[in-house]
Amino acid sequence: MSQDNIDILQRALKREKSARKAAEKILEEKSLELYNTAQKLKEANEKLELLLEEKTSQLQGVFENINDAYLIMDLEGNALKMNDAAIDLFGYDINKEKLNVIDLIYKPDANYAFKSFRELRKKGAFTDYTARIITKDKSIKWVHINASVIYDKKKLPIAAQGIIRDITEAKRTASLIEDQKRKLAKSNDELQEYAHIVSHDLKSPLRSINALVSWIKEDNEGKLDAASLQNFTLIETTLEKMEQLISDVLNYSSIGSEEKEKINVDLEIVVKDLAKILYVPGHVSINILGPLPKVKGYKTKLQQLFQNLISNAIKFIDKDKGCIDIEYKVLKNYYQFSVKDNGMGIDKQYHKKIFKIFHTLNESKNSTGIGLSIVKKIVDLHDGEIWLESEPKVGTTFFFTLKK
Repeated sequence: MSQDNIDILQRALKREKSARKAAEKILEEKSLELYNTAQKLKEANEKLELLLEEKTSQLQGVFENINDAYLIMDLEGNALKMNDAAIDLFGYDINKEKLNVIDLIYKPDANYAFKSFRELRKKGAFTDYTARIITKDKSIKWVHINASVIYDKKKLPIAAQGIIRDITEAKRTASLIEDQKRKLAKSNDELQEYAHIVSHDLKSPLRSINALVSWIKEDNEGKLDAASLQNFTLIETTLEKMEQLISDVLNYSSIGSEEKEKINVDLEIVVKDLAKILYVPGHVSINILGPLPKVKGYKTKLQQLFQNLISNAIKFIDKDKGCIDIEYKVLKNYYQFSVKDNGMGIDKQYHKKIFKIFHTLNESKNSTGIGLSIVKKIVDLHDGEIWLESEPKVGTTFFFTLKK
């Protein structure tokens, strides 16, 4: 072999060695990089495993400690998993016995139950399902259920889960409340009817006595002395007061039972009409300080409310020039009204007592002690409140609210 060939072979061998070293270096670097990547993946997997264990533990804790019953079932209705609350509610323990939700269906509710299950399969969930179930010990219970379908990675349904709340006591309580409402409504109707009958029966003899007194006075005109005439006047006054008392009691008992629906009432018109029909002495003025609003309420009751307050103010004005101011202001959820007078005023110790039935501060023949009780009852009927501010010998302001 010539020297030239030997040189060529040596150069080729040298290049091959150089290339092999370069390849080995690259391989070594890539191996190190791969090793480092593998280490990072291992660390990441360890973190993921720890996180998964933590989340699994948390979910298990939620599953076991949730107050409501929780159940997982396959698509045939076989129970796969239940928490302790479900075991207590249904009476079945699937660790010891098989359970299909069909066993829990109360027969009269079967059609509704199967319809709801079809809805669950079709829509993937249902909420606010309420029905009866029958437990292992044959107890019938009302339950409220929210359920959803569980899907696999391919979005195919594989199971269903539900949270079941026992509402038996709530249902029983609601039923009792409804029953009591019906009984109370019936009792109120009977009392209302009774009040009308009593009112009629009591007024009839009063009118007869009043007529008899008038006849006696007519038959003995010019024969009775001043004392006798005064006694007859006292009898007539007493009869009038008794008749007014009967009427006021009837009005008080009927509040809330006559009008069935609230309507929009223009209080500006109501008060102006009252100012025209009420007896207002010449020395008393009624002032509406700004237009009054329209409110949702019972028209005749609102008329009665303002009538009683205005009449009450007129009755107790003791000044040479009387003044009654009516105004209102807008609050967040209410209208606040005030009826202010410059009458004799009311001592603070009586501010709460005057709203009680039959309580009056004087022995006025025109006062039965029911007027302000009626006012309070009407305000209560409109979800409002009533109170007053007063200073003896200066005047009184009644405040009340009506819901918007």
